[in-house]
Amino acid sequence: MDQLRTLIMVHEAGTALGAARILGREQSSVQKQIDTMNRNFRELCGEPLILKQGRGKDVLFTGTGEALVELARGTLGDWLDGIHESRRRLGKTLMVGTTRFTLSYLAGAGERVAEDFRQRGIELKVGHVRTRDVLAKLRTKDVDLVCGSVVTRPEGDDELAAFDVMEWRRSGVSLLTNLSEAELPGHTAPTSALRTLPLVVSASGLMAGVLHTWFGGDYRSKLRIAAEIDTVNYGFELLRSGLLRGCMLVTKGVADAAGDPRLVYGRGLRAVELVNDTGPRLEVLLGAFTRSGERASYDPAHPLNLLWDALAQENARWQREQRWPTAGLEPDPFELANTYNPSES
Repeated sequence: MDQLRTLIMVHEAGTALGAARILGREQSSVQKQIDTMNRNFRELCGEPLILKQGRGKDVLFTGTGEALVELARGTLGDWLDGIHESRRRLGKTLMVGTTRFTLSYLAGAGERVAEDFRQRGIELKVGHVRTRDVLAKLRTKDVDLVCGSVVTRPEGDDELAAFDVMEWRRSGVSLLTNLSEAELPGHTAPTSALRTLPLVVSASGLMAGVLHTWFGGDYRSKLRIAAEIDTVNYGFELLRSGLLRGCMLVTKGVADAAGDPRLVYGRGLRAVELVNDTGPRLEVLLGAFTRSGERASYDPAHPLNLLWDALAQENARWQREQRWPTAGLEPDPFELANTYNPSES
């Protein structure tokens, strides 16, 4: 196994010296392993793995060498996957993904289980997951649990059938606009009106997914895109500045909260509720997600179940305190998560 790892590092670094630096070993140790493998494979296959190219130049891998590198990557990858699966089953490691603004939920839940995890030697690993990758990270088993937002349908979603879902919030889709009543009258508008309204849209994320569902993958060619932005926060500033006249899709919770005079981001903007007449009705669901049936296969004391229960308690605390927006205290992570570009969260 160590020889295979060394071979991969030489392939990536180009030289024995480069591989030694990556591995934190002496060059002579790496070179000895390479020489041994070269000698053995010359006898086995009639061809060495690596050919020297001269001083200061990267080594040249033969056809046999290239084939063995690919085999080594697969072999070591399978071993690591097996080790991680065993650690996951035994509850020694718990991998958790979170979007930027759902970290508050996880932090609070983590405090509830921290002492138990410490005493049992459980390693809690936390990684940043972009909103568009929330479910994908679970499918590939990069994480055991993820906190984030997905676009779904009120009547149910086949995609979510493969997951256990702890729902924290749901919100419809609305518009924030600086257009006058003469330009966009009333407090509601049909979704079909988006074809004619000047829109500020995110390049990716939840609202891009909404437009994709309603108008197809080529929605940019069907809509009036007045500005394409990287962060929704910039979209708020753009509309407030008056430099551009248009509308931006946000969750209904954000649109409703924009009327609060204490909130700078919505100052001078008007909320317009979208009434669906194009494609399916869509909502943004914020919550925690795991692979379906996995928690049930574990003991109640398994760290995945303990953290899941802690997240449920944390959500109950947020709902009990009703801290957004009426109390004027710390914002609810759901509203913050959708105030910003989901691809950045």
